[in-house]
Amino acid sequence: MEDAPQQANGLPTGHDAAPTPEQEFARLGLADVRPPTPIGNFRYGVRAGDLFYVSGTYGTVKNDKGEDVFPISGKLGRELTVGDGYRSARLVAVNLLAMARSELGSLDRVDQVVRLAGYVNCVPGFAEAPAVVNGASDLLIEVFGQDRGSHARISLYQNDLPREAPVACELTLYLRD
Repeated sequence: MEDAPQQANGLPTGHDAAPTPEQEFARLGLADVRPPTPIGNFRYGVRAGDLFYVSGTYGTVKNDKGEDVFPISGKLGRELTVGDGYRSARLVAVNLLAMARSELGSLDRVDQVVRLAGYVNCVPGFAEAPAVVNGASDLLIEVFGQDRGSHARISLYQNDLPREAPVACELTLYLRD
Protein backbone atom coordinates (compact mmCIF):
# COMPACT_ATOMS: atom_id res chain seq x y z
CA MET A 1 0.00 0.00 0.00
CA GLU A 2 1.42 3.38 -1.04
CA ASP A 3 1.54 6.38 1.29
CA ALA A 4 -0.51 9.40 0.20
CA PRO A 5 1.61 12.29 -1.15
CA GLN A 6 2.37 14.84 1.54
CA GLN A 7 2.97 18.58 1.61
CA ALA A 8 5.97 20.12 3.33
CA ASN A 9 3.77 20.58 6.43
CA GLY A 10 3.24 16.81 6.68
CA LEU A 11 -0.46 16.91 5.77
CA PRO A 12 -1.76 14.89 2.82
CA THR A 13 -1.83 16.79 -0.47
CA GLY A 14 -5.13 18.66 -0.84
CA HIS A 15 -5.40 19.39 2.90
CA ASP A 16 -4.43 22.82 4.15
CA ALA A 17 -2.71 23.31 7.47
CA ALA A 18 -4.58 25.23 10.11
CA PRO A 19 -3.58 28.89 10.01
CA THR A 20 -1.03 30.02 12.57
CA PRO A 21 -1.97 32.58 15.23
CA GLU A 22 0.08 35.18 13.33
CA GLN A 23 -1.84 34.40 10.13
CA GLU A 24 -5.18 34.68 11.95
CA PHE A 25 -4.14 37.95 13.61
CA ALA A 26 -3.28 39.31 10.14
CA ARG A 27 -6.50 37.91 8.59
CA LEU A 28 -8.47 39.84 11.20
CA GLY A 29 -6.68 43.03 10.10
CA LEU A 30 -4.71 43.30 13.34
CA ALA A 31 -1.12 42.74 12.16
CA ASP A 32 -0.27 46.46 12.37
CA VAL A 33 -1.87 47.11 15.77
CA ARG A 34 0.60 48.72 18.15
CA PRO A 35 0.34 47.96 21.85
CA PRO A 36 -0.92 50.70 24.15
CA THR A 37 1.61 52.97 25.80
CA PRO A 38 2.23 51.79 29.39
CA ILE A 39 0.72 54.14 31.97
CA GLY A 40 3.17 53.09 34.68
CA ASN A 41 6.56 51.55 35.30
CA PHE A 42 6.06 48.00 34.01
CA ARG A 43 6.68 45.71 31.05
CA TYR A 44 4.04 44.42 28.68
CA GLY A 45 4.69 40.94 29.99
CA VAL A 46 7.10 38.73 31.87
CA ARG A 47 8.12 35.14 31.29
CA ALA A 48 8.43 32.77 34.25
CA GLY A 49 9.44 29.31 33.08
CA ASP A 50 7.06 28.28 30.32
CA LEU A 51 4.40 30.80 31.37
CA PHE A 52 4.11 34.32 30.02
CA TYR A 53 2.10 36.80 32.08
CA VAL A 54 0.68 39.70 30.06
CA SER A 55 0.11 42.90 32.05
CA GLY A 56 -3.43 44.16 32.44
CA THR A 57 -4.74 46.64 29.90
CA TYR A 58 -7.84 48.36 28.53
CA GLY A 59 -9.68 48.58 25.22
CA THR A 60 -7.87 51.55 23.72
CA VAL A 61 -6.96 52.37 20.13
CA LYS A 62 -4.38 54.77 18.73
CA ASN A 63 -5.66 58.11 17.37
CA ASP A 64 -4.01 60.05 14.50
CA LYS A 65 -1.41 61.43 16.92
CA GLY A 66 -0.51 57.94 18.22
CA GLU A 67 -2.21 58.56 21.56
CA ASP A 68 -4.26 55.86 23.28
CA VAL A 69 -7.96 56.74 23.37
CA PHE A 70 -11.07 54.87 24.47
CA PRO A 71 -13.55 54.41 21.61
CA ILE A 72 -15.95 53.03 24.24
CA SER A 73 -15.97 54.40 27.77
CA GLY A 74 -18.31 54.38 30.72
CA LYS A 75 -20.01 52.00 33.07
CA LEU A 76 -21.93 48.85 32.16
CA GLY A 77 -25.56 49.04 33.22
CA ARG A 78 -25.53 52.84 33.18
CA GLU A 79 -24.62 54.26 29.75
CA LEU A 80 -23.18 51.07 28.25
CA THR A 81 -24.92 47.90 27.11
CA VAL A 82 -23.62 44.34 27.20
CA GLY A 83 -22.88 44.72 23.46
CA ASP A 84 -20.77 47.82 24.15
CA GLY A 85 -18.89 45.92 26.86
CA TYR A 86 -18.36 42.93 24.56
CA ARG A 87 -16.81 45.21 21.90
CA SER A 88 -14.62 46.87 24.53
CA ALA A 89 -13.45 43.46 25.83
CA ARG A 90 -12.58 42.46 22.26
CA LEU A 91 -10.40 45.59 21.97
CA VAL A 92 -8.78 44.66 25.29
CA ALA A 93 -7.87 41.24 23.85
CA VAL A 94 -6.42 42.89 20.73
CA ASN A 95 -4.20 45.01 23.00
CA LEU A 96 -3.21 42.01 25.14
CA LEU A 97 -2.11 40.13 22.03
CA ALA A 98 -0.27 43.18 20.65
CA MET A 99 1.54 43.46 23.99
CA ALA A 100 2.45 39.75 24.01
CA ARG A 101 3.58 39.95 20.40
CA SER A 102 5.77 42.95 21.20
CA GLU A 103 7.58 41.03 23.94
CA LEU A 104 7.66 37.58 22.30
CA GLY A 105 8.22 38.56 18.67
CA SER A 106 5.44 36.27 17.42
CA LEU A 107 2.14 34.86 18.63
CA ASP A 108 3.20 31.57 17.06
CA ARG A 109 5.32 30.95 20.19
CA VAL A 110 2.12 30.48 22.22
CA ASP A 111 1.19 26.85 22.78
CA GLN A 112 -1.91 27.50 24.92
CA VAL A 113 -3.94 30.39 26.26
CA VAL A 114 -4.07 29.44 29.95
CA ARG A 115 -6.12 32.04 31.81
CA LEU A 116 -7.98 35.28 31.19
CA ALA A 117 -9.02 37.53 34.07
CA GLY A 118 -11.60 40.17 33.18
CA TYR A 119 -12.70 43.15 35.25
CA VAL A 120 -15.98 44.81 34.29
CA ASN A 121 -16.74 48.41 35.37
CA CYS A 122 -20.44 48.26 36.25
CA VAL A 123 -23.25 49.54 38.41
CA PRO A 124 -24.47 47.52 41.42
CA GLY A 125 -26.85 44.81 40.28
CA PHE A 126 -25.31 44.39 36.82
CA ALA A 127 -25.09 40.61 36.34
CA GLU A 128 -23.66 40.16 32.84
CA ALA A 129 -19.88 40.34 33.36
CA PRO A 130 -19.34 36.87 31.81
CA ALA A 131 -21.19 37.94 28.63
CA VAL A 132 -19.03 41.08 28.44
CA VAL A 133 -15.73 39.22 28.91
CA ASN A 134 -16.80 36.80 26.15
CA GLY A 135 -15.65 39.56 23.78
CA ALA A 136 -12.05 38.88 24.81
CA SER A 137 -12.47 35.10 25.02
CA ASP A 138 -14.02 34.90 21.55
CA LEU A 139 -11.13 36.82 19.97
CA LEU A 140 -8.55 34.58 21.67
CA ILE A 141 -10.30 31.51 20.24
CA GLU A 142 -10.46 33.14 16.79
CA VAL A 143 -6.72 33.81 16.82
CA PHE A 144 -5.48 30.56 18.40
CA GLY A 145 -8.23 28.13 17.42
CA GLN A 146 -10.58 26.23 19.71
CA ASP A 147 -7.99 23.91 21.28
CA ARG A 148 -5.14 26.37 21.87
CA GLY A 149 -7.40 29.36 22.50
CA SER A 150 -9.81 27.86 25.06
CA HIS A 151 -8.81 28.96 28.54
CA ALA A 152 -9.69 29.17 32.20
CA ARG A 153 -11.34 32.47 33.09
CA ILE A 154 -12.72 34.70 35.78
CA SER A 155 -15.05 37.65 35.19
CA LEU A 156 -15.11 40.11 38.07
CA TYR A 157 -17.44 43.01 38.83
CA GLN A 158 -15.74 46.35 39.59
CA ASN A 159 -17.38 49.51 40.89
CA ASP A 160 -14.83 51.61 38.99
CA LEU A 161 -11.88 51.42 36.61
CA PRO A 162 -9.42 54.20 35.70
CA ARG A 163 -10.34 56.59 32.89
CA GLU A 164 -13.91 55.23 32.72
CA ALA A 165 -12.59 52.04 31.07
CA PRO A 166 -15.49 49.59 30.70
CA VAL A 167 -13.26 46.51 30.84
CA ALA A 168 -9.73 45.58 31.87
CA CYS A 169 -8.13 42.15 31.42
CA GLU A 170 -4.91 40.30 32.09
CA LEU A 171 -3.73 37.15 30.35
CA THR A 172 -1.54 34.11 31.04
CA LEU A 173 0.00 32.16 28.15
CA TYR A 174 1.91 28.87 27.95
CA LEU A 175 4.88 29.06 25.56
CA ARG A 176 6.24 26.44 23.20
CA ASP A 177 9.90 27.22 23.78
